[in-house]
Amino acid sequence: MEKENNSHTHTVQHCHIENDEQFAGLMVNVGVKQPPSVNPYMKPRVRRTMPAVGEIVEGILRGDVTMLSRAVTLVESVSPQHQSLAQEVIEKCLPYSGNSRRIGITGVPGAGKSTSIDSFGLHVLKQGGKLAVLAIDPSSERTKGSILGDKTRMERLAVHPSAFIRPSPSAGSLGGVARKTRETIVLCEAAGYNNIFVETVGVGQSETAVHSMVDFFLLIQLAGTGDELQGIKRGIMEMADGIVINKADGDNVDRARLAQAQFRSALHLFPPTQSGWIPEVLCYSGYYDLGIGEVWDMIDRYFEFSKSNGYFDTKRQQQARYWMYETIDEQLRRNFYNNPEVERMLREKEARVLSNLQSSFTAARDVLDCYYAAGKGSV
Repeated sequence: MEKENNSHTHTVQHCHIENDEQFAGLMVNVGVKQPPSVNPYMKPRVRRTMPAVGEIVEGILRGDVTMLSRAVTLVESVSPQHQSLAQEVIEKCLPYSGNSRRIGITGVPGAGKSTSIDSFGLHVLKQGGKLAVLAIDPSSERTKGSILGDKTRMERLAVHPSAFIRPSPSAGSLGGVARKTRETIVLCEAAGYNNIFVETVGVGQSETAVHSMVDFFLLIQLAGTGDELQGIKRGIMEMADGIVINKADGDNVDRARLAQAQFRSALHLFPPTQSGWIPEVLCYSGYYDLGIGEVWDMIDRYFEFSKSNGYFDTKRQQQARYWMYETIDEQLRRNFYNNPEVERMLREKEARVLSNLQSSFTAARDVLDCYYAAGKGSV
């Protein structure tokens, strides 16, 4: 009874305050109605079905960028089902490939590869045709993730309607070269891209793999960064078809000219190239678009030279043979490590090796002998 009286008194007082103008500032607003925790307008997401192989190939051949991107995603996927579809697509696109200029671009990190590609690409597109840029981005050894930020440094190419830029994670492959880059080149050529740029991560190990999938190998160097002789490495210099000194602008022009002379002198110490081509050394500035035309004229001269003496076709055949054996090695490795008996025996042998009960070499021999004896060595 006492509670009811108190409640009644509180209600009367509250009404009195609401009706009294001098207490108007003490009133509490009701507030904004809170929205529901679940969006009432949200529609259930419809999972896209994978288009048929014929539909993908048809889209690629008519230059559909969306279909090309989906095909590249299939190629990069590790799913067996996706890999099977990707191989069918590649086989059907193969007759329409081989009609492009494949150019590999490498250099140390910070040499300006992405910025240079932006300038080179615009120069190429002004002459007509289409350009595909396959930028390989290094993957983390810890998280396996990649930033994929090369496209952000190609500001002008990224918005050009005739350019296709595909950043791809290296996914732990040798030196950062994506394992399926060569197959991606075939798809891009079938889509009508007659110029293909392959940018490496520039860590000093991927050059061999890139050299085995391109027609022209361009090495970007810097001047004025210290000991110039550090940039003259025999392996990479022997593979390069052209060397360009970037950032030859402002106060750095003289240093770039000096580096150019040093690289030219170093090239004379190497044996003649297999193609008979003498690599040229040029200076340019990717940021200010200086000397871009001269660099591309050098590349034009190389293609004219290599096609006239037959080396262009010979190199393409050598590359096809190389990648056939690389694929065999990859399939054998996958078949070996995916074998359940091998997985079990590897764990046992690893424990014995770590306990110094068996040497690494005899343990490896035992696992291989078991693999061959079980008849699991066929692909």
